Amino acid sequence: MQVQGRQRAGVGEALGAAALFGLSTPLAKLLLAEVSPQVLAGLLYLGSGIGLALFWLFRRARVTPSPEARLTWRDLPWLAGAVAAGGVVAPVLLLAGLAATPASTASLLLNLEGVFTALIAWIVFRENVDRRIFLGMGAIVAGGVLLSWAGGVTLGGIQGPLLVVAACLGWALDNNLTQKVSASDPVEIAGLKGLAAGAVNLCLGLTFHGALPEVSRLVGALLVGFMGYGVSLVFFVLAMRHLGTARTGAYFSLAPFVGAAAGLVLFREPVTPPLLLGALLMGLGLWLHLTERHEHDHVHQPLRHAHQHLHDEHHQHSHGSGDPPSEPHAHVHLHPRLVHRHPHYPDIHHRHTHG
Repeated sequence: MQVQGRQRAGVGEALGAAALFGLSTPLAKLLLAEVSPQVLAGLLYLGSGIGLALFWLFRRARVTPSPEARLTWRDLPWLAGAVAAGGVVAPVLLLAGLAATPASTASLLLNLEGVFTALIAWIVFRENVDRRIFLGMGAIVAGGVLLSWAGGVTLGGIQGPLLVVAACLGWALDNNLTQKVSASDPVEIAGLKGLAAGAVNLCLGLTFHGALPEVSRLVGALLVGFMGYGVSLVFFVLAMRHLGTARTGAYFSLAPFVGAAAGLVLFREPVTPPLLLGALLMGLGLWLHLTERHEHDHVHQPLRHAHQHLHDEHHQHSHGSGDPPSEPHAHVHLHPRLVHRHPHYPDIHHRHTHG
């Protein structure tokens, strides 16, 4: 069934996003010798935005019509909110919070992004959650906490930690708002977010923390940013299209384990009991999510939108003279009311309520 195929693809995309972002962490650590963290963050985001913008222009020139739906005016408020929350406000809050928070405590608090992402998706946007998904999310987050545990928690005052928590809330809001436009071109979405976040972080870094690194490190940061922040975010948006926000966020929370595993190779770091226990918890959470089966009779209300699709059971519509003939393709289409039963996730076609 094509629906289940898209779900499997979504899981692969979410894990790919986590792997690329997780690998970027130890690679970025190698670049920190001559550049401040905030300047490096700006370069990583800019590498994402510039690389994806160039790819978008190349694809537009070579592939006609585009297989992805373009952003529309109706998408802009959601995208602007996501960029403001995750690309502008959250980095500023994190910078202010880190200045007054011990590094070990900040690392632990950053695990809250996944928690907040799921809570907003479940409470505000009404994504479905059951006991299995809740326990899986809890196991993955607990594994991340163990990986970032440094042997103690010191607040150093309450203001700094609260600012770090607020930054996590900003990124969680960013994730949920991005889901609202995930039917559109993920390269366009991720490129715009990278350019905005890169400009803000780089300006902050140059203003308060230092200067640009020498050319080889600058190019290295841009390349790491393109893969670890840009391509990773494209995969993240695609996964949200197929899995919903909370489940994608849960898979993405595996990124710290990928980074820790890469650190074993790059920095010859020791294998510690917290690393093994964290891996066990994350593996348990991953298994709980991968073995989920959510199936019941459900109703699709009439819906008109545009996104990349094949003519599967959810896309039985006629074409006009201007619609692209090949598949997959993207064009505005109407979903009639449909009642049926099959395994599904809260993707862009299954945002229904549950009894």
